[in-house]
Amino acid sequence: MDDQFTAQGLTRAEAPCGTTAGYMPGFGNDFETEALPGALPQGMNSPQKCAYGLYGEQLTGTAFTAPSHQNERTWCYRIRPSVKHVGRFSRIDMPYWKSAPHVLPEVTSLGQYRWDPVPHSDVPQTFVTGMRTMTTAGDVNTQVGMAAHVYLATASMEDEYFFSADSELLVVPQEGRLRFCTELGIIDLEPKEIAILPRGLVYRVEVIEGPARGFVCENYGQKLELPGRGPIGANCMANRRDFKTPVAAFEDRDVPSRVIVKWCGQFHATEIDHSPLDVVAWHGNYAPVKYDLRTYCPIGAILFDHPDPSIFTVLTAPSGVPGTANIDFVLFRERWMTMENTFRPPWYHKNVMSELMGNIYGEYDAKPQGFVPGGISLHNMMLPHGPDNEAFEKATFADLRPEKLDNTMSFMFETRFPQQLTEFAAKEAPLQDTYIDCWDSLKKRFDGTPQGNWD
Repeated sequence: MDDQFTAQGLTRAEAPCGTTAGYMPGFGNDFETEALPGALPQGMNSPQKCAYGLYGEQLTGTAFTAPSHQNERTWCYRIRPSVKHVGRFSRIDMPYWKSAPHVLPEVTSLGQYRWDPVPHSDVPQTFVTGMRTMTTAGDVNTQVGMAAHVYLATASMEDEYFFSADSELLVVPQEGRLRFCTELGIIDLEPKEIAILPRGLVYRVEVIEGPARGFVCENYGQKLELPGRGPIGANCMANRRDFKTPVAAFEDRDVPSRVIVKWCGQFHATEIDHSPLDVVAWHGNYAPVKYDLRTYCPIGAILFDHPDPSIFTVLTAPSGVPGTANIDFVLFRERWMTMENTFRPPWYHKNVMSELMGNIYGEYDAKPQGFVPGGISLHNMMLPHGPDNEAFEKATFADLRPEKLDNTMSFMFETRFPQQLTEFAAKEAPLQDTYIDCWDSLKKRFDGTPQGNWD
């Protein structure tokens, strides 16, 4: 056992042979793991009496009758059933965590927006209380759409736990390191990694190295999955083996604890007398997972032209419209640019999708100035955007040789729904009022001649 976990009252399973310590490889796999030998039933799910006096309980992520290739569920063998982890609920206020629909008549979401990094405050904040919603889209009550947040965490959750009945959370760290102690195991997370926390999963978040800041995409709709590769084939982009799911870990602690629940956009708390992280063994395919973005293998043009940015999709959450996602998570990382006679940065465009971008580190090639690590931009549906004048001039007159884009990692939360600004995003977050001016110096180069005015 790992001393750093047993010292916290956690008992953790040994990692399977050949895996990264504490994790099992694969995306959407059917896993099985136990923190005590013989705790996991074999050949059945619900024995009359479970080993160690445990309770069998199923955590279901899809409808029972979902097609078998989409059906997600996990059987948990725990010290107490989850009905003992909730008491009487009391409504609590999370003033900065908003859910869709969230449309404010005094806030204009029509426009191109960019923010500097949201600063930390002097008041200690946990992962939950430090959540700052920037945009919402769709409707949490009908389970479509999303919300985009920034988290600001300087303090660990102590004997406090959280789960969302509304959504799964995609967590993208930008600075600092976090530990997610979940019902199904422990995930340590740092910049250049992401984690997916399923709907209904209970966890506590500890700050290993702070202050911690990052981005969260709250997915109200169908679960995130790997995109179809089509003619790309079986390899590249995000590969299943690079996703890591934690081995079983449990706490057996009788201490006063608090559980916070997000349900239909509202927050409630309940007081219990023990830790709810008491799953001793589990098997199934509905579990938290982390992924190292440095293992993402980008693809692109090797002769001419610039493919659509959808080639950089890491994860997608489908909607009812084929090929039009509820959410796409897109990654722009280091890569080679080799295209001949081609404008290499992202081209100017308008899109039916709404794009919220964040910078994890380095410089984004379409916006070399102003889009700094920790910063955010929003280009809502059918609003034109593209390179600023500096990026345009540099790319247009460059001597086109093979060139590596280095020291760059940005991402995009893209959705089919318009993203509505929250009051925090419009009035408190460090909005760059002059962002739209970055296109002012673009010149008219049409002069009626075929060669144009490229002086």
